[in-house]
Amino acid sequence: MASPFKILFFIFSIFSILSSITCSNPHPLDSLTPDELLQVRAIVLKSYPTPKYKLTFQYVGLEEPDKPVTLSWLSKPTTKPPPRRAFVIVWLNKQSHEIVVDLSKRSIISERVYSGTGYPLLTIEELEAAVELALKYKPFLASLKKRGLNVSEVACTTQTIGWYGEMKTKRQLKVPCFSLEGTVNMYLRPIEGISIAVDLEEMKVSEYKDSFVAPMPKAEGTEYRASMVKPPFGPRLNGAPAAPGQIKGLKIDGNTVRWANWRFHLGFDARAGPVISTASIYDPDKRKYRQVMYRGYISELFIPYQDPSEEWYHITFFDCGEFGFGLSAVSLEPLNDCPAGAVFVDGYYAGQDGKPVQVKDAMCIFERHPGDIMWRHTEAEIPNVTIREVRPEVSLVVRMVATVGNYDYILDWEFKPSGSIKFGVGLTGVLEVKAAPYTHIDQIKEEVYGTLIADNTIAVHHDHFITYHLDLDIDGDANSLVKTNLVTRRVKDKNVPRKSYWTVEHETAKTEADARIKLGLSPAELVVVNPNKRTKPGNKVGYRLLPGGASGPLLAPDDYPQIRAAFTNYNVWVTPYNKSEKWAGGLYADQSRGDDNLGVWSSRDRDIENKDIVMWYTLGFHHVPCQEDFPVMPTLSGGFELRPTNFFEYSPVLKTKPPFHAPWPNCTA
Repeated sequence: MASPFKILFFIFSIFSILSSITCSNPHPLDSLTPDELLQVRAIVLKSYPTPKYKLTFQYVGLEEPDKPVTLSWLSKPTTKPPPRRAFVIVWLNKQSHEIVVDLSKRSIISERVYSGTGYPLLTIEELEAAVELALKYKPFLASLKKRGLNVSEVACTTQTIGWYGEMKTKRQLKVPCFSLEGTVNMYLRPIEGISIAVDLEEMKVSEYKDSFVAPMPKAEGTEYRASMVKPPFGPRLNGAPAAPGQIKGLKIDGNTVRWANWRFHLGFDARAGPVISTASIYDPDKRKYRQVMYRGYISELFIPYQDPSEEWYHITFFDCGEFGFGLSAVSLEPLNDCPAGAVFVDGYYAGQDGKPVQVKDAMCIFERHPGDIMWRHTEAEIPNVTIREVRPEVSLVVRMVATVGNYDYILDWEFKPSGSIKFGVGLTGVLEVKAAPYTHIDQIKEEVYGTLIADNTIAVHHDHFITYHLDLDIDGDANSLVKTNLVTRRVKDKNVPRKSYWTVEHETAKTEADARIKLGLSPAELVVVNPNKRTKPGNKVGYRLLPGGASGPLLAPDDYPQIRAAFTNYNVWVTPYNKSEKWAGGLYADQSRGDDNLGVWSSRDRDIENKDIVMWYTLGFHHVPCQEDFPVMPTLSGGFELRPTNFFEYSPVLKTKPPFHAPWPNCTA
């Protein structure tokens, strides 16, 4: 009989072997780890030693393997995985250098200097340095003194400047400032009339104007901290009941998540935030997982404000491409941001110096029990028999919150046992406002481009357009987009009193031009099908798009912000898969000119029938602010859904087992 020591040694050896296999065989789509980020930094700095070169890391992310290579490995995960590589953009000698680092070879395998228009993702360090410059600038301090403000009670933020036809541009930021006197809700107390621009290359104030003095909005009524608000109070809310232990049925292996009948990979990117990959659903009849989505993430977020005045016209943000959703991720708060029992996941990105930065609890994964019904039926028409079957709705949610300046964006990916994937966005935070001399709307005689929501406070009209990159692989990567048009027809049989009915006409999009769609113009269903796979009755397997509210741009097509944001011209686009076409607003979004974005790619009008295709969906909000948005905005939610359509032979939730509930006690008077 083996000794206890030998048994323990054997167990430890097996554990060590398994651990080494796990570490040496990461998933090809795993985000870069802190150790890998440090390795990337060391390799780049070896080629550009800091005593000789001054460079900054603007973006470091996974250089994902070619899709066929990844799919091949996923079919045989015990084989050697593809090489781990990183895509790096560094700013050096006033140029963007694109570098691909091979981590296994510990070397740079490709490099090029970008010569096009636009600039890379801004770093947090650049934003902070610009603010620090402004707060120490003597003319600005004099302007504050003139207004009776103390610099110790002033906070500043940054704004990108966009592009308005200039032939030559430089990396610049605007620095608007706010008064903290009497409040921490800084965005509601703007210091109007001062314009500060900072040259990021020279790190100096490049432009300064003090044009006018406007009345300062009051601090009264802007407090939102629970410990500071004063009566009268609103209702006390009940917290969600505590749920002991972890979510039953949830398994996380590395970055692969398994729950109910779903399996997917979860990543984190400095620009996109959460990235969902290789989402597949288990089909018990076929006894295998079937592909649904290869890769999905938010590609860009465009927010044009609608005040064309000299002080405001430039405010047209590209939040993903300029500031980064991952860089803007905030730590989530248990029981408030995420319910009891949620599993928290950290995020990592490279700072300006290339060193890893941790965002603790950047994402959470939890079961949602909304109290809704997944399906039910009562059979009451059979004599002497009553049958009732009910199944509660339960889903799995992946959540992240990005705080970009004044707005907080709640990003949800929801997986349902029915096979649906729901995409949710919640908008909350604080409005962007400007100071004005008005205290009542009757005083306003000119265009103010917004709503008077409090004394001396105009909340400016604006839009939010969130564009998703959805590389759908419905039961395989050869897919087509089918427009199922609903058409009205007249009844030809004179013996029937009905005069009309509607039916469907199927239209397959053959090229990109066929798949540019503005929703709401005509009744239609959009279905991504696999024309090579059919159900037993002969239907093509597919997933259909259930859109949210259809909103499109209202800016003129020749307006500079809209040229840059041409990807919002349609709610739906379909393009052939191209590994380099990731960012709807272009790789270099800051001061971009619209010459490298989804609209340009789609203009090639490539074939998309029975191809590996990508769907791009834009969710839009036109925001006319109201007083209920003050001082902190209740969450405004929107979303859309991808729902199986002839994907399964029958309802995939027919045989779900209902949860056990203790018998309800009988109550007697």
